[in-house]
Amino acid sequence: MQPRERTPYSAIVDRPQIRLPDGNRIVVWTIINVEVWDISRPMARQVLPAPTGQPVLPDVPNWTWHEYGMRVGFWRFHELYEHLGIKPTLSINARVCRDYPRVAQAAHDAGWEFMAHSFEQQPIQHEKDQPAVIAKTLNTIEEFTGKRPVGWLAPGLTETLDTPDHLAAAGIRYIGDWVYDDEPAEIATKHGTLVTLPYSIECNDITVMAVQHHEGDYWTRKCIDTFDQLYLESAKRPKFMAIAIHPYISGQPFRIKYLEAVYDHIARFAGVLHWNGEQMLQWYLGQANLS
Repeated sequence: MQPRERTPYSAIVDRPQIRLPDGNRIVVWTIINVEVWDISRPMARQVLPAPTGQPVLPDVPNWTWHEYGMRVGFWRFHELYEHLGIKPTLSINARVCRDYPRVAQAAHDAGWEFMAHSFEQQPIQHEKDQPAVIAKTLNTIEEFTGKRPVGWLAPGLTETLDTPDHLAAAGIRYIGDWVYDDEPAEIATKHGTLVTLPYSIECNDITVMAVQHHEGDYWTRKCIDTFDQLYLESAKRPKFMAIAIHPYISGQPFRIKYLEAVYDHIARFAGVLHWNGEQMLQWYLGQANLS
């Protein structure tokens, strides 16, 4: 199905009223992306172009740039969220459970939600058998954590036209690949409804710092401006804000303070919930029958 066949157009101003518990106004959804970059393939991102202008293998400098995030940057995140008392969603390549079990175990012990991020970091279009890689991903995470993920975020948000059908068939309940709304919504599949949660490619450190090459303070300002506008609007209708980060980007020593500044700002406001994806899903399902 084409995307338009999966979901009808919906203007946010035409929808029934929704409510957060206890009169809260806004949900902040923090997503930490941890990945495996296979050094036998071109890297998912490049911070240092090849001297000749042509990608070469093995790409040691860019592979080690990512590796820094897993060795060091992730632990800055871990310390920050322990201090804040926030339990983020971990968007995890399932292969992290095998290649970086120390990272996966620390997130599991801290009570973070595991959201499936395919098996390893490559576009879903490169997978010859999508149902098989989806099953491998979910099985691997379940074996490590004891719980099967209910959420999915594709590497680079990549999908084919039939990916939602494969995900629903595998038991996935929500996805973050559709960045088309400020609220949870629904899309149709051959195997029932999938909930789309409002992930962000705007308040995302890859977009701002790795692609657009802005400095960390610009990203902070963008996140704060987003929060302020959504909080203003939440006086009339609850709002949702996603913050998406990567250890090899925001986990760098010269950027971590800009991430901390976002939460320092948010902490000044009342009526803010820090939920993971599964909590948002359960809330949405409870609201679905409201008129």
